[in-house]
Formats: sequence, C-alpha cells, structure tokens
Amino acid sequence: MIGAAVAAATLFVVLWGMLHSSGDEAPWVPAGLAASVVMLVAIAAREVVMRRAWTRYILEQDRRDLHAEKGTRNHTASSSGKYRSGDNHAAQLRTLQKHSADADAAGEAPETHLEVYQLCKTYLASAEEALRSGSLSAESRATLRAGQERARSLQKHHLLVWARSSSRALVHEAQRRARVSDRIETAQRALDVIETALKFYPDEVELFESEAALHDFMASVKVAHWVELAERAAFKGYYTRAIDLYRDALFYLSRENMKEEARLETAERISREIDLLRARLKTEQPIEAARARTRKGKAQKESAP
Repeated sequence: MIGAAVAAATLFVVLWGMLHSSGDEAPWVPAGLAASVVMLVAIAAREVVMRRAWTRYILEQDRRDLHAEKGTRNHTASSSGKYRSGDNHAAQLRTLQKHSADADAAGEAPETHLEVYQLCKTYLASAEEALRSGSLSAESRATLRAGQERARSLQKHHLLVWARSSSRALVHEAQRRARVSDRIETAQRALDVIETALKFYPDEVELFESEAALHDFMASVKVAHWVELAERAAFKGYYTRAIDLYRDALFYLSRENMKEEARLETAERISREIDLLRARLKTEQPIEAARARTRKGKAQKESAP
C-alpha cells in the first residue's frame, strides 16, 4: 500500500504538471482521478490477496485441528482398547479361577479337570497374543503376566489331577477284568494317560512314580498268568508241566520293565516253588515206579492161563 501511495502521488504530480503546462484550467481534477484510480486498484488487489491468504490460513488451521482431533480420538480409542483388553483378560482369569475351584470341589472327576486344563490353555494363548500385540500399557502387561503365572499353575495342577484320577480309574477297571489281555489293554490306556502328562511336565516326580507303578502292575499281571497256570498243573499232579510253566513266568519276568526290587522278590518266590516241585517230583518218582510195577504184575497174573 505504501508503494501504491507513492505511485499515485507521483502520477498525480506528473499529470498535474503536464496538464498545467498545456493550459488546462483545472489540472488537478484529472490528475486526482488518475491517482485515485491507482489507489482503488491497489486497495482492491490488497483485498483479494488478503482474502486468499486468510482462506489458506483457515483451511490450514482446520486441517491441523482435524489432525489433532484424530490423534486425540485415536489415543482415546487406544487407551480405551487397552483398558478393555486388560478388563477382558481379568474377567477371563476370574472365570478360570471359579471353574478351577468348582473342579476341586467336585473331587477327582477326570473330565472336569481336563476341561479346566483346556480353559487354562485357551487363556494363556489369548494372553500371549495380547502381549505380542504391544497395545497394552506397562501396568496392564505386568498384570497380564501375573495372570499367566497363575493360569500356568492351575494348568499344571489340573493336568496332574486328571492324569492321577484317570489312571487310577483305569487300573481299578483293569483289576476287575477277567481276561489277561483285557487287563493289559486297560492298563496300557492308563499308561498312555501318564505318558501324555509327561510330555508336558517331564520333570514331575509324581508322574514318574505313577509310570513305574503301572509298569509293575502290567508285569505282575503277565507273570501272574503263568504262575496261575503252573499252580493248576501242580494241583493236578503234573509237576514237570508246572515246572516248565514257572520257567516261562521267569522268562517273562526278566523281560518286563519293572522295579528291580519287585523283580527279585517275584523271581525268588517262583524259584522256591520250582525247588519244591522238583523235590516233590523226586520223592514221588519211586512211588510211581512201584505202583507201575504193581500194576504190571497184576496184569501179567490176570493174563496167565
């Protein structure tokens, strides 16, 4: 605007001088009009420039406000999501603990404890996914990790209870079976349960003890079968057959996976039975020979003329 005023004043002086020299009676009128036109054009141009500048400023300010609002909204949504996520996992943990308490109150029901184990597994997977997402605050992450430790403890507890109760039920069922093959098959199912738990907790002493007890049970069932056959043969007087069956029992005993103490005790008992049968066999052989001679002599007398 200062430049326009200087230009208008210069134009006014030049036009006034020219018109005055030419003898115009009122040279200041056209010179003033020309200067006024210059000033009006400058004012109009300034208005246009200012309007555009003001419009750009408003638009830029609106964009900044919108960006700030979106950032605030996203931060609020993120914070709300963190709180919702933390609240959700806290609610899941409370539900898990309630199911755990109900399962313990119900006793050693295998299905109930296995269900709680699966719930713990689901909770741990969900919590691990939430931790990997990085959308939790430091406080929420600490709380969630504490929940994971609690869930892992419950998971181990209920898996061990499931393995113990399931294997016991199967062993009791095996003891009620009549056939040896059915006993072995049922006991093998109990052993599969223990081995499944060992895959998750290979250092658990209780599981190793249960596994050893099941091996002893299966071995005792197999050996007892041959001992029973041997006892039946000995009862009928077939001592040689009974000794052979006892030897078969010793053979299977040596191949079975069982505690060495139990193996030695059973082997000693079978060996004593074999020694008794051998002694009885030696004692009764002369008697049997005498009876045979007596029968032969009677037969010869009866056949004589």
